[in-house]
Amino acid sequence: MPSAEQPLRGRCACGTVRFEVTEPFFTAGYCHCERCQHRSGVPWTCNGLLAASGFRLTAGSEEVGTWVPEGGGRPKSFCRRCGGHVFGGDAERGETIAIRFGALEGDPGIEPSWHAWVSSAPAWFPLPDDGLPRHPEGLPGR
Repeated sequence: MPSAEQPLRGRCACGTVRFEVTEPFFTAGYCHCERCQHRSGVPWTCNGLLAASGFRLTAGSEEVGTWVPEGGGRPKSFCRRCGGHVFGGDAERGETIAIRFGALEGDPGIEPSWHAWVSSAPAWFPLPDDGLPRHPEGLPGR
């Protein structure tokens, strides 16, 4: 599990935007929402959630672009150079941060335990039969 003494590092595709996770993720899972599909180009994304206090940008903050979806939703941040998705949420406002597991450079110390927004999952790509709970919309309580 990530800690202040042994942070888990992550980065965008080109390496310009770099970050550290210094606290454990409290949950992780797969998001099937249309926003994640269109941003990533795949049927779902794998994300871990942690407290804002456990996230720190270490390089490339000037290259972080942020898109706030119309109608609400957590801000989505990416590298303006390569387009690599790195995180969602606003650490400065103390929001829960969602880290794209594909941006991590090591073991997050947690396995996915849910599927969210399965009502948006594309019919042409069946969800895996992995026994994880499936939530038609977002996670309950989030």
